[in-house]
Amino acid sequence: MQAPTQSSLGNYSNQNYGSPMNGRSSQRNYTPSMPSTYKNPSNPVQQHNTYEAQANSRNDAFMREIDLDMAEVQEMQFRDWVENGRKMSFDLPTLSGKAGTGAYYDAFNKLSTMDSENYSLADANFTVENAFYHNKQDVTKFKSTVQKTAKQLLQKMKERKQDTESNVSKNLMLFEYFSKDMKLGGTTHKAFEYDFKDYMGEKDYSKMFVSKLLKTGSGQCHSMPLYYLILAEAMGTEAYLSLAPNHSYIRFVDDEGKLQNIELTSGMFTADNSLLESGYIKSEALQNKIYLENLTKRELLGMAYFDLARGYESKFGYDEFVDKVINKALELYPNGIAPNMEKANVSQTRLRSALKRLGINPDDKRDLQRAGYFPKANELLKQLNEQFDKVDQLGYAEMPSYAYESWLASLKTEKNKQESEALAQKIYLYQLQKQKDKQQLEAVRKSQEKKKQEQQPKYFPIDPNKL
Repeated sequence: MQAPTQSSLGNYSNQNYGSPMNGRSSQRNYTPSMPSTYKNPSNPVQQHNTYEAQANSRNDAFMREIDLDMAEVQEMQFRDWVENGRKMSFDLPTLSGKAGTGAYYDAFNKLSTMDSENYSLADANFTVENAFYHNKQDVTKFKSTVQKTAKQLLQKMKERKQDTESNVSKNLMLFEYFSKDMKLGGTTHKAFEYDFKDYMGEKDYSKMFVSKLLKTGSGQCHSMPLYYLILAEAMGTEAYLSLAPNHSYIRFVDDEGKLQNIELTSGMFTADNSLLESGYIKSEALQNKIYLENLTKRELLGMAYFDLARGYESKFGYDEFVDKVINKALELYPNGIAPNMEKANVSQTRLRSALKRLGINPDDKRDLQRAGYFPKANELLKQLNEQFDKVDQLGYAEMPSYAYESWLASLKTEKNKQESEALAQKIYLYQLQKQKDKQQLEAVRKSQEKKKQEQQPKYFPIDPNKL
């Protein structure tokens, strides 16, 4: 945004705009004077022409005086506009008066008390979703559902004689729970389905929630991975959230030390190449590690703050509370592409709101130049451009919804399904062999321990009375 060129109305770069009347007297005499023709009578025609000319001259002078008056009024109005604008707050108007905002303030405070390296994801997620429902959700019921499912899955593993201490075995059980029907606790659990309707939560943000997934059995790439991680936490196993454009998925380390990708939306194992084939992952994004990386506990909590901000915005709109929450998200996850983009959205909304309150059309480039009279507006514009630059430098490329849907569909080819099944079988067999080896080693250890005990000298007590 360029500052406007020097105005003929004066220099408005400081608070002193000079004399309001530019040196002209504020008192003018509009009383007509006697025409000179009456003082010096001559030829009647000449006298008439002279009088007409003088009348026109007086009219012109009078109009010039009016124009000057109007200019002075406009100049004074302009000064008032600049002065008032410079005193105006450029913050977004608060939405605290709206019913339900208090629940979000409570949620922010609760998240703020959590140790970013040691917290319960179930607690963090419930806190975020509960704020959306005005703190009316039942935390005991939610946690009970999670614990019950985790225990049932571990029991299922015991029934199958699978290693309940194995990280890989527990992840395979979770994968099966999400992708296949199974008998669990005397009932049939149906595989979770992908909900293609409003999957970004643009019309109904609750579509993003784990609680919605549990209630309906269908979700998307936000709720499914979160619930997977919540169950993994309850089962005492390790898994990670990873991101791709408009997408999130699960990762875990197999017995060979390799990272495996679980795509819950299609119920398959996928390779990194499948994610790269979307065409929207730039080299800069990989260099800055915004995609295809395991999120740390700290970064995952940062995403919980982002979810809180998005839920608030979807219900109420933007105000400075959103910026406060996003700043916390960025503190925990500085390179997070989602919170960085939301920071840009807040900055843009703040600037547009301020310009409109100043009577400046933010969509009119010519009118926008008037913002140059306000240092704060220029500062906000600079901050906005810097934030957009950061998003670009991180390697973000916008992925349209049609491209995302097309990419999701491309994952479900018969070839990919076969490769996924083959990989799952390979991991399972490797784990099975490892379990057998572990059992054999345990059997050998017990045998050696028994033999060692048998080889130890035996001492018999002697009864002195029998000597």
